[in-house]
Amino acid sequence: MRFVWDTAPGRAAAGLGVLMVGAALSACSGSGSGGSKAAAPPSSTGAPSQSATPEPATHPFNGGTKGLDNPVLAVKIENTAPAFPQSGVSAADIVYVEQVEGGETRLMAVYSSKLPKRVGPVRSARISDLHILPQFGRPAFAFSGVQSKMKKYIRKAPLYDISQENAGGAYVRSSAKQIPYNLYGDPKSLLKRAPKAAKPRDIGFTFGDAPEGGKPTRSFTARWPAATMGFTWSAKEKRWLASWGGRPDRAAEGGRLGGKTVVVQYAKTTRSKFHDFLGSYTPLIHTTGTGRAVVLRDGKSYKAKWSRSSESKGTTFTTADGKPMNFARGQVWVVLVNDGKPYTP
Repeated sequence: MRFVWDTAPGRAAAGLGVLMVGAALSACSGSGSGGSKAAAPPSSTGAPSQSATPEPATHPFNGGTKGLDNPVLAVKIENTAPAFPQSGVSAADIVYVEQVEGGETRLMAVYSSKLPKRVGPVRSARISDLHILPQFGRPAFAFSGVQSKMKKYIRKAPLYDISQENAGGAYVRSSAKQIPYNLYGDPKSLLKRAPKAAKPRDIGFTFGDAPEGGKPTRSFTARWPAATMGFTWSAKEKRWLASWGGRPDRAAEGGRLGGKTVVVQYAKTTRSKFHDFLGSYTPLIHTTGTGRAVVLRDGKSYKAKWSRSSESKGTTFTTADGKPMNFARGQVWVVLVNDGKPYTP
């Protein structure tokens, strides 16, 4: 089954192939384990035979060694002042920042290696989510709701719909905030509603030593029509600390939000055929093709190029000379901004 959005100007366009993905990332084991195997005889040169020790398996989302076989959960989270401080964001492997109506932004947090106790405030899905998520196979997708015109696309998309409508028992309302900024999800309960959710797979990220070069950078500010997010390098914490509107972006669990690597991905943004109840059109972020990026890691910024051949594939990042743009091991933020001036639909 396959469906396509119209590619005419001012309308969303993309194809989402239904993927049945169950490819788990297998951990590597050293040779000669167990201790009962006899030692190999000497070689003809008199030197003992040696087998190479394989590199340990790492998580494709953060370069770590934990949770390699855990399912993938994506959650839409509010990213405006009434939602702060947000819950569960600091536990995500990947945090996407996407433009929505009115020039504001919303987060999509992707979890696999570990789960927080709760996550939120959970908000509604947007059309750009359906173009980002296929690279993960068929993940579980948690959100509060969706525009009525989008429901048929949600049903056809390669994901498990664990929205409030389908998994209401996994959500609670908090009395500490006003509706609609008070809906929170229990990740473990959410994943019980999607027992066949995809396991982590390669999405194009590479982790390892920093490439040569890079410009020493203290801070970087990403801009949208009605929002800004800043990232300031902390040598003490060895990560980039996030701010929103010039103020520290704090986690409900304590401390600042932020990641080891921040990818500022410049992508074409156009007006989709969807809009909110106020009549503001929803931006569509085009995350396939090629484009430029700025990658922040280890107190430096690197000019990079991104490439994604199709929505079922991941996004690769390379340096100016075509080498892999390695990320630092740990949480990755992918900040999607318009390639040009801040886009106002």
